[in-house]
Amino acid sequence: MFDKLKQMFGRDPVTARPELDPHIAATALLVEAALADGIYADCEQDQIKEILSAAFLLDPAAVDRVLDQAEELAEGAIDHHRFTKVVKVCLSEQERVALIEQLWMVALADGEKSPFEDAFVRRIAPLLGIADRERVFARARAEAKVRHR
Repeated sequence: MFDKLKQMFGRDPVTARPELDPHIAATALLVEAALADGIYADCEQDQIKEILSAAFLLDPAAVDRVLDQAEELAEGAIDHHRFTKVVKVCLSEQERVALIEQLWMVALADGEKSPFEDAFVRRIAPLLGIADRERVFARARAEAKVRHR
């Protein structure tokens, strides 16, 4: 019976190739975090570039390429599920927790605590399978990093 259902609905979503590169999907979420308060500041874009260089070990040209694609996708996105679905399937839990911390880093990059950015990260964490406790710890780590700059 399950085999017939799989045939009807296509490939198994866990083993299927993602429709989107996981790096671009994660970067689109970072861009959406920056856009959540309606202002995409240069310091937020710089924070995203720094994250891409460090987390994905990309050279400056690759950073710009990934960021351009992610910005285009984020600006045209109707919802976050396209991105969170790919990230949840392709990244480990540890990597997803790190992404939550990076989302906080972007949200805090402009020095302001926006309720819109806060709500965005709080909405995204469960979609990535991250518990509230881990989200709170990730925020604390991000705030500590921001203070020590």
